[in-house]
Amino acid sequence: MERDEAMSEQERTEPGSYDVHAVEEKWLPVWEKLDPFRADDAAVLAGERPKRYALTMFPYPSGDLHMGHAEVFALHDVISRYWRFRGFEVLNPMGWDSFGLPAENAAIRNDEHPATYTYANIETQLESMKRYGLCFDWSRRLHTSDPEYYKWTQWLFLKLREQGLAYRKNSPVNWCPNDQTVLANEQVLADGTCERCGAEVTKKELTQWYFKTTHYAQELYDRLDDLQDTWIGKVVNSQRNWIGRSEGAHVVFEVEGHGPVTVFTTRPDTLFGATFFVVAADAKLAAEICAPEQREAFEVYLDEVRKASDIDRLSTERPKTGVFLGRYAVNPVNGERIPVWAADYVLADYGTGAIMAVPAQDQRDWDFAKAFDLPIVRTVQPPADFESSGGEAFTGTGPAINSANDEVSLNGMDVPEAKSTIIAWLESKGLGNGTINFRLRDWLLSRQRYWGAPIPIIHCPVDGEVAVPEDQLPVELPELRGADLKPKGTSPLGAAAEWVDVTCPTCGGPAKRDTDTMDTFVDSSWYFFRYLSPHDDDRAFDPALAEAWGPVDFYLGGDEHAVLHLLYSRFFTKALRDMGLITWDEPFSAYLSQGKVVNNGRKMSKSLGNGVSLGDQLSEYGVDAVRLTLVFASPPEDNIDWADVSPAGSLRFLQRAWRLSGDVTSEPGTPATGGDVALRKVTHKTVHEAEQLLESYRFNVVVARVMELVNATRKAIDSGCGPADPAVREAAETVAILLSLVAPYTAEEMWERLGHQPSVAQAAWLTVDPELLVEDSVTAVVQIQGKVRARLEVAPDITAADLEAVALADPDVVRAIDGRDVRRVIVRAPKLVNVVVGG
Repeated sequence: MERDEAMSEQERTEPGSYDVHAVEEKWLPVWEKLDPFRADDAAVLAGERPKRYALTMFPYPSGDLHMGHAEVFALHDVISRYWRFRGFEVLNPMGWDSFGLPAENAAIRNDEHPATYTYANIETQLESMKRYGLCFDWSRRLHTSDPEYYKWTQWLFLKLREQGLAYRKNSPVNWCPNDQTVLANEQVLADGTCERCGAEVTKKELTQWYFKTTHYAQELYDRLDDLQDTWIGKVVNSQRNWIGRSEGAHVVFEVEGHGPVTVFTTRPDTLFGATFFVVAADAKLAAEICAPEQREAFEVYLDEVRKASDIDRLSTERPKTGVFLGRYAVNPVNGERIPVWAADYVLADYGTGAIMAVPAQDQRDWDFAKAFDLPIVRTVQPPADFESSGGEAFTGTGPAINSANDEVSLNGMDVPEAKSTIIAWLESKGLGNGTINFRLRDWLLSRQRYWGAPIPIIHCPVDGEVAVPEDQLPVELPELRGADLKPKGTSPLGAAAEWVDVTCPTCGGPAKRDTDTMDTFVDSSWYFFRYLSPHDDDRAFDPALAEAWGPVDFYLGGDEHAVLHLLYSRFFTKALRDMGLITWDEPFSAYLSQGKVVNNGRKMSKSLGNGVSLGDQLSEYGVDAVRLTLVFASPPEDNIDWADVSPAGSLRFLQRAWRLSGDVTSEPGTPATGGDVALRKVTHKTVHEAEQLLESYRFNVVVARVMELVNATRKAIDSGCGPADPAVREAAETVAILLSLVAPYTAEEMWERLGHQPSVAQAAWLTVDPELLVEDSVTAVVQIQGKVRARLEVAPDITAADLEAVALADPDVVRAIDGRDVRRVIVRAPKLVNVVVGG
């Protein structure tokens, strides 16, 4: 559909059409009363119906719904409604991710308390969602900022701590100077800025709480193979890259004046080329190694390093900087003394915060060696013309060179053999061992902000860290009405003395609450469990319901959560499994990420002047037209450019479908057998193809097939089939059912006009008759030199030889060949013949 001008009120309400807004007002209270989408736990527990758990990422309540919400909800509704038609008991819940920085920052800007701002927005979004005709089970509604919810977030924190999966430590952390809070590594963008506000992230030394995600690093990595076919590929790759599994060795270097230091390397075969040693400047190890005479220079350098983001430090384009620490390490394979440097291109949380530098085989080491005039020794033979053509560090494979001592020689070996040989030698000498390393780091979850779940720990001068007893959960946020919640680098909760000062549960002495709150990703990492029993006051979720409903069968969300949220949810699921609360390993059996809605090729933005208001579009065209436009525009994973689509055209199509339902004159329940066979074939073929398309998430093509069915039905009526023909009723009812996946108001109105009781969502899916899928003939295209010269109606089971004969005998084909030699005939029976001629 090409883009049309906006429709006038007269066009929307003229005779033969319908008032879209009146229809919306009519059906909303009907659906509210019927509550057709409430999931039945008992039916699933008893095995009466097979289950499907459909989930879409719940929103932040930072304003009303926008075009992005409209797209994801419309797409998600298609699969949820389809499963219900196919006889599944469908759990399709919705709630709000209502803690966190977006809501808190917005509240501060508006000089409101976060709770006031948050819950007002929730009500606004709720009304918009209901107006949008979504098939959510509203009886399971939750908000992560409710004490009834975060009581169990706190309980899970304590359970993870009991399992050794939550701990507190002092370390350099990512610090957002604007939001005045720490960030997990995953919350720092590739350019080194905060994902929330865009400020440049720096480093700060703090004692913080962590979840030990690295405990499951290997399993998180391995199980991605099982998800490869059901998750969108780019998301699996993002997860795999973030976990970053690498095989190598731990190697022990003796550092003079300090003692042994272990480093991790993926290339132990290059040990003979290690000509210097590098320690991350902000690692504790650097300060420990530094010689007294170098202390002043080191501390000046350290101040500079702390101003740079991890992304900047790892950049290959960044000039290499460093400071000599006045110490030497001993290379364990050749006994050579190599200088120890502090530098910014090594990170404190990578391995031990130290590396052996092999400049001939690593470009960053090469650049550092050149900057400080350090030796370079090649240990892998590069191609003959590598150096003469300007080659520097050679990172490829080749035979080992310059790699021998009195006991072992790697010379001439390829990389795999050299690796295994040197690892065996290191292990025999007690100087190292083969190992596996991961890029994944533990999840930093402390936040120095107000609007989040308080960490349920009490700090006692006698007993140290003490867990809040379970019968005292939730630890509720103090209201702090009228308090200044602007970020200051420490939690605003610290100012709430009556809340902070408590009695130690262990010794009864004076103690203080932990004043940090949890990262909002903690809330969203387990919310799909709480949907199972959102009103249970005695437990986080019912394990029996988790077994009955879990895991989630289909999850729809954005690419921006391809690492953080999905990884954290996978971590929580594995931890809950190991606690014995569930038996399954992965939270989401299938995952699909939707594209974005843009305008004129660019992200919608007020500053760019290309924003599109969802409310305005709904007022202009109605809910169904907007939903239909979004689903029809493209495959779910592609972006939609609003400048290239036509909600006005969608509305006209919906009116044609609606008029079709008014033309049917046969009675409801009239058997379709005996009706127009040609139309019945189109109807059954449409349903058959729709089933296959829906299972593969090709929702836009399903809409195209419905449009074709509407046209075929109208053509049948106009060509003499007649509105009383039962095949017309069958087709119109099929249109209503298929259309209800995308345009529920129009479908409901059609269903009523066809003489049925609401709701169409509770109708029976058409059972496809296999005999009606058999084609009497198919169109075979005949091409000569790539140009179509004829179209032939042939039997579907025609052989290749017969099709070739029929094609070459066709008069149009004979004229096109015009006596030239037929050099080759390519036949793809029954639909294609390609003739290649000479001359």
